[in-house]
Amino acid sequence: MHASRSLLMWIMIAALTMSAAERKVIVPAGSAKPVGPYSPGIMAGDYLYVSGQGARDAQGQMPATFEEQARLCLQNVKLIVEGAGLTLRHVVYSQVYLADMNNYGTMDRLWTEYFPEAQPARAVLGVQRMPTDTPIEINAVAVRELAGRKNVEGGGVLTHDRLYLTGAFGVDQATGRVPDDPAAQVQAALDGMKRVLTAAGLDFRHVVFVNPYLTAEMPMGVMNRIYASHFEFGNTPARATIEVASLPHGARIEFTGVAVRDLSQRRAVRPKNMAPSPTASPCVFAGDTLFCSAKSAFIPGPNSGIFAEDVEHQVRMSMRNLLDGLEEAGMDFSHSVATNVYVDDMNEFAKMNRIYALFFPKDAPPTRTTVQPKASVERRRDADGRAPKLEEISVVAVQ
Repeated sequence: MHASRSLLMWIMIAALTMSAAERKVIVPAGSAKPVGPYSPGIMAGDYLYVSGQGARDAQGQMPATFEEQARLCLQNVKLIVEGAGLTLRHVVYSQVYLADMNNYGTMDRLWTEYFPEAQPARAVLGVQRMPTDTPIEINAVAVRELAGRKNVEGGGVLTHDRLYLTGAFGVDQATGRVPDDPAAQVQAALDGMKRVLTAAGLDFRHVVFVNPYLTAEMPMGVMNRIYASHFEFGNTPARATIEVASLPHGARIEFTGVAVRDLSQRRAVRPKNMAPSPTASPCVFAGDTLFCSAKSAFIPGPNSGIFAEDVEHQVRMSMRNLLDGLEEAGMDFSHSVATNVYVDDMNEFAKMNRIYALFFPKDAPPTRTTVQPKASVERRRDADGRAPKLEEISVVAVQ
């Protein structure tokens, strides 16, 4: 019996060692240097995660025209993907951030040049500002093996275990126009998501993470009410709801996200100190990967709100809130492979970085995308002492 227990222990140790060995930081020669505490790329399990890349080269220089800037940005992504031994055909998902939505056409033309056939799923967003004042930032997810990769009609990419969803806009599919009614816009976007899920043989139950991106013209309450009706209460996807400066096609709402193909691989995680939500689970597993909702410095409970006044203290609170979900899933920040950081003021980039870096391994921090999605808020407490939100962070972690 003792020998059996010893053998089982060594098998478990070996399994853990093999799992840890699968995580690899990708730093290709000639790539743009990180401007913060993040890794250019991380290969973890079956996927490569690529940090948001800007329009500067390895020397920190930026070309003069947007076309050259966008081409360099795509080239920076390509260098990291190829540094992991993959090709752009392996890329299955990407988010593109533009400081000026008028550059959408140029970006889209270059996109088809870099992805002429099997295009990845994609979300495009107009934001206020990005690090080093790059006019474009692109991140990516690539799958290790091409077997099982398939583009889905309507805007999505299947891998062996997931579906990545192209951004679905609140635009009438028949006319190409934005409906006057905000509720109709939300429903149109969700209908777009449903078409892709159906084409992939899935439905809303399979979704593990959603980014609702909305502009100031979209009432949050309307979006939440329509959105919640499509998911099971308390078993909703993880979510990062971000107000942005603009969206393509004049849309006011865009949904993008990830679904798992096998429902038995999906499991929502909720810390015991959090009540079930009609709109977002704290974290949701897709196999070995945990997608966690974006967290701010919000304190739940009867006296809920944000009370930390500066960005440094808010980052500390956000990380503590994220840790609740990670620990409930049996993980910590060392398991993180990708984060998205949304800041209220890009001038506080260095302050945010200083605190953020304290929570991750110095030799292998997760990949990261950082943007200022909209104009800065007025920094004034309300009558109850609550402070405005200055940052928000979402995390993807792998066991």
